[in-house]
Amino acid sequence: MEMKQRIDAIRTRVADTCKRCGRAPSEIRIIAVSKTKPVEAIRMAVEAGQVAFGENYAQELRDKAKELSGVEWHFIGRLQKNKVKYVAPVANWIHTVDSVDLIEAINKRLSNVPTYQRTNVLIEVNVAGESAKSGIAPEKVFDLVQAFQANQRTNEPTNTLALKGLMTMPPYSDNAEKSRPYFKKLRDLLNEINKRNIYPEKLTELSMGMSQDFEVAIEEGATMVRIGTAIFGFRQQ
Repeated sequence: MEMKQRIDAIRTRVADTCKRCGRAPSEIRIIAVSKTKPVEAIRMAVEAGQVAFGENYAQELRDKAKELSGVEWHFIGRLQKNKVKYVAPVANWIHTVDSVDLIEAINKRLSNVPTYQRTNVLIEVNVAGESAKSGIAPEKVFDLVQAFQANQRTNEPTNTLALKGLMTMPPYSDNAEKSRPYFKKLRDLLNEINKRNIYPEKLTELSMGMSQDFEVAIEEGATMVRIGTAIFGFRQQ
């Protein structure tokens, strides 16, 4: 199947899912996960109309951003403080913030970017409590949102670091329905943050769902789905 056919097939599945649950396809941002994929493959996806791409590795994102313009970059991998210097100058979205230290490191790096930049951020939540995965525990999210707000007051006025919502990755399963409780919990957590009014803007984004379970994620409120295999095929090991 050609790249355009694969992307069109995903869009059709998104539209069909939205129709079933009374949502508009325009509410869903499809992020093509392009980690380890060559720049040529990303260019093919761009030609097919794909705009947003997700990368897991800091230096790989940096290098690809040098070769491709007009792309909306999403960093979706575990982010270490010493790798922020590669990610912050080029990422439009960072999905994996899970500590005050990381917020401060991104802010510091943005203060050194000479041109105006808006970086949107999601808090990664380890909903399932898996020890092998990064992300903050659900009960600690409220404190991190408050810390984000406090830190933002000292941010450089020429650049903007904006908290937009939450992200999670449930335990892998071939049965998409097994992901549903985790997606629902993330949605409920976002609603509770907004109910408590602990951030000055309403948080609206839920990054959840991948190739094997994105339709269930959309049914539970996802606004971003991260699709790798269904667009680019299996990764070479």
